[in-house]
Amino acid sequence: MIYRFRIILDTQEDVFRDIEILQTATLEEFHNAITQSFGFDGSEMASFYISNETWGQGEEISLFEMSDKNSEVRLMNETSLESVTHKDQTRLIYVYDYLTLWTFMVELADIAPKESGQQYPNLMFSYGELPDSAPDKKFESELEFGDDFDDKDNFNIDDYDNLDFDENWN
Repeated sequence: MIYRFRIILDTQEDVFRDIEILQTATLEEFHNAITQSFGFDGSEMASFYISNETWGQGEEISLFEMSDKNSEVRLMNETSLESVTHKDQTRLIYVYDYLTLWTFMVELADIAPKESGQQYPNLMFSYGELPDSAPDKKFESELEFGDDFDDKDNFNIDDYDNLDFDENWN
């Protein structure tokens, strides 16, 4: 069987690729197909994250072992697509290049029979142009304060009396 995925760049403009790949392929093979389809050279670090229906970021599956020896991290070359995606678990998040954080939403769209004579992975459809740089991301600290937080609010970190916390809390 083959998996048909839609890989969508997390940006305002529509930029996506549809790729079909063997369900037994590794995540490293899928990573290579994604980087090639978007025109990356594939030389940067990358990770997949298992995701839920609301695109929450779950378990990481990394291209290389980068953690200390005490923690277990799954690796792309040891993890098959079918072990992390199936009809009940259809979403992954893919992050390429940890410095620029190209972020993609990956969704399993279809499971189909393998076509004889077809080479896999196969780029089925390409839409939109990759921007010159990765789209800006809002991180939690930005989301928490939003546009209401402004330096003109006279926030002074050295004004301990008005910071509303007990400095002897422990």
